[in-house]
Amino acid sequence: MTALVTGASGGIGGGIAVELAHRGAQVVVSGRNRDKLELLHTKLQTYNDFSHAVAVCDMRDPSGINSLARTAATHSGGVDILVNAAGVSHDSLLLRLKDKDIEEMIQVNLMGTISLTKAVVPHMIRQKSGCIINISSVIGQHGNIGQSAYAATKAGLVGFTKSLARELGSRGVRVNAIAPGYIDTDLTRRITEQPTSRALIDRIPLQKMGTVEDVAHGAAYLAEARYITGQVLVIDGGLFI
Repeated sequence: MTALVTGASGGIGGGIAVELAHRGAQVVVSGRNRDKLELLHTKLQTYNDFSHAVAVCDMRDPSGINSLARTAATHSGGVDILVNAAGVSHDSLLLRLKDKDIEEMIQVNLMGTISLTKAVVPHMIRQKSGCIINISSVIGQHGNIGQSAYAATKAGLVGFTKSLARELGSRGVRVNAIAPGYIDTDLTRRITEQPTSRALIDRIPLQKMGTVEDVAHGAAYLAEARYITGQVLVIDGGLFI
């Protein structure tokens, strides 16, 4: 079993890569930060004897995306699991949001995911099996002040997930999404370190932030759940019940 995980130099992507390796997958990790990827690669090597691989890729670069798909397929002979975890967030009220920040979120969060999936899907169709997991967000389902453009990209991933699940089901390829809530990562720490963070935690029925391991376990479950497709697994501690 081979997995390609984007956004692996970030907390959630890296956590998913570790969990899949722990469960016996050969993993190709991708992201923009080579140093973080190399540290992750060293950690992955402790789980099994597979030749895990590092592939630096900027999800804003179409040629780089196609090269990443080829590298993953060549290294492992095919891709069984694709985890689209690459993502960026620029938080601001829409009237203050810079056009370049909007474009980056669209390119990385949405277009990059669509382009890489399009490049990987032919391999899955040929082997008549595959699992695609897109990392969305509860913000894409419920919205949030100051995150309108970000929410739009994450909501787009939900529509993409459900539509592609219909397209590929007959080919043996499953497509699902995960919508994390507030997960303890570098990205959310800037929020939780604010004086108002206690009020945010109080809104969560489980009274705590989630961990990258919580999301990673969800991804591993979807990777193994052979009769689930077109679904969005919400991991938010009950925030949006």
